[in-house]
Amino acid sequence: MTTEELLIKEYGVLLSLKDCAQLFGRSIDGLRVSLVRNTPLAEKFSKAKVKLGRRVMFKASAIAQIIDES
Repeated sequence: MTTEELLIKEYGVLLSLKDCAQLFGRSIDGLRVSLVRNTPLAEKFSKAKVKLGRRVMFKASAIAQIIDES
């Protein structure tokens, strides 16, 4: 099974900020602060970001790519 398949099986096609924080072992607020700053991680996450109304979700395929690259 690929990383993307595992993420989709566990979280679905879109991950919430809470899901990403849990996946990366960070607090929700810590991850939120990291994504606001101008860092390489924030740039990678911005490509995965999808806004649904006021909610911010992240594509499982892009998150899997971030994990595989590291």
